[in-house]
Amino acid sequence: MYARSTAPTARPGESPLVGEAPPTDVAEFIRFCHHRKPVGWPELYDEMCAVAARREFNGWDHAQFAAHGLTFSLFEMPRLAGWVRAVLAAQPEAPSRSISDEVVA
Repeated sequence: MYARSTAPTARPGESPLVGEAPPTDVAEFIRFCHHRKPVGWPELYDEMCAVAARREFNGWDHAQFAAHGLTFSLFEMPRLAGWVRAVLAAQPEAPSRSISDEVVA
């Protein structure tokens, strides 16, 4: 029987960042991507990767996002998914229109 190795959830001496708020620039990026394509996880992850690859947010590529604390690594995905949940949960919901909101002439 083989033992599977697991990736560390944090670097030695650090606590995992799952559940903590993302850096401000990362939160802006998440909102930017969600505004462009209002989908949930994991579809939003695909949009975020595409935006980074095309440098459509502040001209940043993957290396510049990494310098701001955001990586697209599978090992870091729990943290990124937590950040996305936190950012989207803090957004006000778009008001929904109902028939009673419309003025009938």
